Amino acid sequence: MSAETAVGIIQRALIIALMLAAPMLLFGLVAGLVISIVQAVTQIQEMTLTFIPKMVAICFAVIIFGQWMLLTLMRFTREIFELIPQAVR
Repeated sequence: MSAETAVGIIQRALIIALMLAAPMLLFGLVAGLVISIVQAVTQIQEMTLTFIPKMVAICFAVIIFGQWMLLTLMRFTREIFELIPQAVR
């Protein structure tokens, strides 16, 4: 296996990791932003108030995007396993 191939695999793995994390991070970000606005408007400054809505939003994102995330990860894993014979040579 050449250095270019290894760098390409690592680059693709990082891109896929970002793609898989993005929906959950975005849903958590939006939930946190909404809760922060509500806290600012109502002047409720409870720090633990944000955890449950963020967890629910992230679970909702996993329910919506879970199948796509699993298929993407399986496709990448299959590609890696197909590259093993080339790496041994």
